[in-house]
Amino acid sequence: MENDWKGLESLEVWKLAMQLGEIVYKIVQRWDYFNKRGLGAQWTDSTDSVANNIAEGYGRYFYSENRNFCFYGRGSLYESKTQFLKAYSRKLVTSEEYKDLKERYETLAKRLNNYINYIEEQMEKNPKRGKPK
Repeated sequence: MENDWKGLESLEVWKLAMQLGEIVYKIVQRWDYFNKRGLGAQWTDSTDSVANNIAEGYGRYFYSENRNFCFYGRGSLYESKTQFLKAYSRKLVTSEEYKDLKERYETLAKRLNNYINYIEEQMEKNPKRGKPK
């Protein structure tokens, strides 16, 4: 189990998702109660869900399950990006934060898609771990 944790913690896509979650959390912390309760709670939940789904998939034995959880994580990433854009349009995110977060969302989306492609390649190379029986 120790090696699994070290493997997860070395996974670049997971680290990027963790960093994004912390940045979003710090932004939302400074908002007033109304905005924290609504958009803020949704934004932090969906952003945290990206790393959570990557981790859950990583902990699965079968590549197909890992891939499915990465798909869920990708869905959460797009949900989070939508909430980010809402926060910006409501002037809850500064222009500097917007530029930084926009780049982070784009990078994370690319890395997550690359990771999904890698998992699919592994499914082809290791058909016994490709799908549950």
